[in-house]
Amino acid sequence: MGQCPCGKRNPEASNPLLPHSEKGAAKVTNSAFVFIKPHAVTDKTKKLAKEGLESRGIKILKEGSLSGKVIDEKKLIDQHYYAIASKATILKPKDLNVPADKFQAQFGTTWQEALDSGKVFNAMDGCTELGIDADALDAEWAKAKAAKKLVKFGGGFYCGLIEIAGKDPLYIFNGFFMSMRAKFTKPGTEIYYYVVEWDPKALPWGDFRGKVLGPTDPAEAPADSLRGQILAKWKELGLSNAPNVGDNGMHASASPFEAFAERCNWLSVNMKDDPFGEQMLAAGLPESLIKDWSVDPQVKIEEGKKGSIFDALEDLDSKECLEKIMQLSKLNLN
Repeated sequence: MGQCPCGKRNPEASNPLLPHSEKGAAKVTNSAFVFIKPHAVTDKTKKLAKEGLESRGIKILKEGSLSGKVIDEKKLIDQHYYAIASKATILKPKDLNVPADKFQAQFGTTWQEALDSGKVFNAMDGCTELGIDADALDAEWAKAKAAKKLVKFGGGFYCGLIEIAGKDPLYIFNGFFMSMRAKFTKPGTEIYYYVVEWDPKALPWGDFRGKVLGPTDPAEAPADSLRGQILAKWKELGLSNAPNVGDNGMHASASPFEAFAERCNWLSVNMKDDPFGEQMLAAGLPESLIKDWSVDPQVKIEEGKKGSIFDALEDLDSKECLEKIMQLSKLNLN
């Protein structure tokens, strides 16, 4: 399991994310982590985002920017997309749970033989070994896919045989991730973030995502949603290209638990200093379980069925989210 940064002390303040109205009060609010993606960070987009959030009764508790350099060095985007990135940049192939039968069926050699050959790399190390950048690996990955030299081991878990003329063929894991990562880490990029809170009775989490932010595909977003407006006004806002499903302007947490994990990651917030982290600890959830679940592992979601913990909690308001986590923790700890 990956190392969640939830246990680190926040160097800035004891708990900057607990709103004054919450300290010592019983009222439960929703709190999310929102950011403008690098391709859309302009002063005009920041103004649109701030006004759009506040006009819906959403309070901004904290805002700021994180540079591509910091995102790269701290592997913040890798932690954010941990389920995918763990295989691409964080873990070494020998530490991955590779289905040996699927590997051999695809490539005609055993997994152990491939490991012993020294020709197996995660995407980041593969770029270094081949002397290529993220975009070049992305192009080679597309070639491998077209040639049917990729195998899928599970959700977000792929291996491809990368064959470049004049170089040794390599087995590379999740080669597609490096170009995704580069959008956040290349020189001159940044994200601009907002830590926000609102009353769940006035705005359910599902409406926060569906109506305030807008769906993943901005072409399907309501015209007055943030993603819808960024698509409609992209030239006016100073973007170089029209938004699409991947570069869709903004990100927002899908649940209170995901928001907690994102604040821990992006802002180095301590679990005890986070409003939802504090609630989970007070409810008796083990700190170790909270950390493990913060990287979205597959957990038992009902008897005989496993799934993503993030998916299981999606669009729940804080109270319901905490209740669901307690229910799932009992199921998984028993």
